[in-house]
Amino acid sequence: QVQLVESGGGLVHPGGSQRLSCAASRNIFGITVFSIKDLGWYRQAPGNQRELVAAISLDGSTNYTDHVKGRFTISRDNAKTMVYLQMNNLKPDDTAVYYCNTVPATDHYWGQGTQVTVSS
Repeated sequence: QVQLVESGGGLVHPGGSQRLSCAASRNIFGITVFSIKDLGWYRQAPGNQRELVAAISLDGSTNYTDHVKGRFTISRDNAKTMVYLQMNNLKPDDTAVYYCNTVPATDHYWGQGTQVTVSS
């Protein structure tokens, strides 16, 4: 069973930066989720639906929601089964729990997420 574990969240001041990491275990066939799927970072703020904010395809092409374009950068390391989200110039509206998953999302891959709080 594949598990995705997010880390790197915390409290950051507006304008600050944070780097999130997501690690995946290998499935029983030795083929990782990361090597065969498009991946993304999602976030859910209190009272809001979970939304996809950044995605990276197998060939490395990326897409971002307009809210984070130019500030966030998604990257992946298939060999290490890791996906990252570099967040710069953070705003209070970026406060949310951040999750990684495939794109489109796979229900049983949702992890606990990592909380990012942007506040002065």
